[in-house]
Amino acid sequence: MSSPASTRKFDEKREAIIHAASVLINEVGVQATTLAEVARAIGLNATSVTYYFPRKEQLVVAVYDETLTLMEEIAQAALDQPDPAARLRHFIASQIALRKRIRAGERGLTTALSEIRTLEPESYDTLMAHYLRVVGVVRRFFGEWSGNAQRALFSARAHILLEAMMWWPVWSLRYSVRDFDRIEERLFDVLASGLPSERGRFAPQDLGGDWRTGEGEEGGQNEAFLRAATVMINRLGYRGASVNRIAESLNVTKGSFYHHHQAKDDLVLACFQQSYDRLSAVQMAGLGLGGDYWTRIASVMRELVDLQFFDATPLLRTTALQALEADHKEDVVTRSNRLARRFAGMLIDGIADGSVRPIDPLIAGQVIMSTVNSAYDAHHWAERFEDRDAATRTYLRVLSEGMLADPR
Repeated sequence: MSSPASTRKFDEKREAIIHAASVLINEVGVQATTLAEVARAIGLNATSVTYYFPRKEQLVVAVYDETLTLMEEIAQAALDQPDPAARLRHFIASQIALRKRIRAGERGLTTALSEIRTLEPESYDTLMAHYLRVVGVVRRFFGEWSGNAQRALFSARAHILLEAMMWWPVWSLRYSVRDFDRIEERLFDVLASGLPSERGRFAPQDLGGDWRTGEGEEGGQNEAFLRAATVMINRLGYRGASVNRIAESLNVTKGSFYHHHQAKDDLVLACFQQSYDRLSAVQMAGLGLGGDYWTRIASVMRELVDLQFFDATPLLRTTALQALEADHKEDVVTRSNRLARRFAGMLIDGIADGSVRPIDPLIAGQVIMSTVNSAYDAHHWAERFEDRDAATRTYLRVLSEGMLADPR
């Protein structure tokens, strides 16, 4: 039997390996993280690391499981608060505090979960079960539901809240830590009470445009590659969407792929470009509408979420960012921030015409971006609705009325 001292030493070394791997995965992604690099980061040789984790996948699973455990602890602590408002406030405050600790120099505290889909099915299923436990805790922030409609609404609130907090580390880089307390208050305000000055108002107009995939639309081979790659990356992550799988899904050879794209990163960047071009086109169509600016914003959000739920070519999830090289990642985030700033500009105009509450438009723009982006992961949730418009409206109630509105 191991002595307490030897057990403690084992646990400490194992924890150090997990933290080092977490840092590397955040910086370079799962594929570029090797056992040798992890060992080098903490002054060990690779053989020492394999004593604790014989295979890299086991280490990656341990890294993700630790992050999910932290998320569950944060969510459970928030659930222990006395009412929905206190729970929401506590959850947001805990996420802001975590980012403060990371800015202060603590490393390995949490890992971006964007590449969970790339793991083997058994590992993926185990981690997703853990994530769904977290979702279950967050869904209970809003009380007990009285039927399927309320449960669906609370599920949408939980999904959007979690995605907003997972997107926060990306856009937080644009702010000083001295601004974090203010951001905490403004973020709570946006999520708690929504965007329009007339709470719950949501009367979007139809937008014309060529950003949808038509019935039976084929397009050229490059268009087919972009469509197949976007869907596959959204479903399986960057590593899971191999060139072979993409080519096989189209019944073409790998040679056809390389005729259009020099490498898979080029394809991912092209998918981001196409997605952001479509998002931008929808925004511009919304700006061209008549009426107040909340109507224009609501119209844009409804169209984009409907694309994510039901179109054959959804927008590419930002989860693909994690595996890109640093310079490519920076380019994609820059474009995303520009689109978020366009939403912010529309919100400013809405505040000016009185249709939008006086909220922080920069923060609200990022919340809109994460809400739209993450809608793809809720498409199975949306498919359970008999009326697709009801699915979109229920999902966007988080922004039209806020998370603390009466669910009835």
